[in-house]
Amino acid sequence: MHRTHIIPLLSGLLIAALLAACSSELPEQEEPARPLKAYQVVDPGQRATRSFPGRAKAHNEVDLSFRVAGQLIELPNDLIGQKFSQGDTIARLDPRDYEVRVDDVKGRLQRAQASYRRAQSDYQRELNIFQEDPGATSKTTVENKLAARDQARAEVRSLEASLAAATDELRYTYLNAPFDGAITAKYVDNFQDVQAKEKIVRLLDSSKIEMVVNLPENMISVLPDVENITVTFDAFPEQPVAAEVFEVGTEASLTTRTYPVTLIMEQPQGFTILAGMAGRARGLMRVSEEGAATRVHVPVAAVFSPPTEQQDYVWVIDQESGAVSRRGVVTGQLVEGGIEILEGLVPGDWVATAGVHSLSEGQRVGILPDNGE
Repeated sequence: MHRTHIIPLLSGLLIAALLAACSSELPEQEEPARPLKAYQVVDPGQRATRSFPGRAKAHNEVDLSFRVAGQLIELPNDLIGQKFSQGDTIARLDPRDYEVRVDDVKGRLQRAQASYRRAQSDYQRELNIFQEDPGATSKTTVENKLAARDQARAEVRSLEASLAAATDELRYTYLNAPFDGAITAKYVDNFQDVQAKEKIVRLLDSSKIEMVVNLPENMISVLPDVENITVTFDAFPEQPVAAEVFEVGTEASLTTRTYPVTLIMEQPQGFTILAGMAGRARGLMRVSEEGAATRVHVPVAAVFSPPTEQQDYVWVIDQESGAVSRRGVVTGQLVEGGIEILEGLVPGDWVATAGVHSLSEGQRVGILPDNGE
């Protein structure tokens, strides 16, 4: 009887021991790291990257028109997309009326030149007679001959100007490309009568691209120190394009107090940047605030103060473990890009810039770089 009761008891103890051993061997599951935006403190004496958004536009884009009126006699129907080199003829007006005017002015000019030569000869002959024998002619006659000569010369000069104008008008019956480009729009049809300055076609040069970015006024003075400017477009995030400053606006926006700065870049090989594409321009620059050579700064969102304390803190992230720890800091003035940190941080530190009020000491996070843009 005793043996019968002992066997179940031993079996139960053995099972319990095995279960306890198995449970002790199971590894504890670590809490997954929380993705968190963080900013790495940079040395103010080193170069830091700044970036600003903008949109692409063609470097040259213009609506072309004739400078004279007339009937179109040469305007291809399949013009859209065609490429032209500088000086190529895109369209042409009927030149006959302008050719008639040129011929007419030429004829009048030739007659006026002949009249001027006769007037000059008459004046010179009368002047010679007066100088050799004053009694043979009068001073008034000489003066009249001189006036006739001057009038004839004025008529020649007037007709020369008219001929130049008529020749220009004849030349203006040709619409030529002012730069290399492609036609992107056509506003009229062939054989249509058009007026001077009426839009005919739009010519776009996409070999160079511009982007306008708006910079705060305290960055305009340091533009000459910006290096390695690149533009990364949203459509091609892995392919930055080298750019340079083309033009700096001299008038700030009344609402944003920023200045427009135009960047220019060559159309890249392998892909095409189209007008209107969005992107960000980046450049390397030195921190230029006066006295900032020994001070670091962080985004304002990184600094917090508990309600019960009169102390500013940041969450510093350990790069190896990903654990956060609260660190007291001494803050300074607000500056471009954040707030000065006078004590408590050194270049290279990573600080949390989001969710600072919901973090806890030792919590593990995964760094999502925040460059302060």
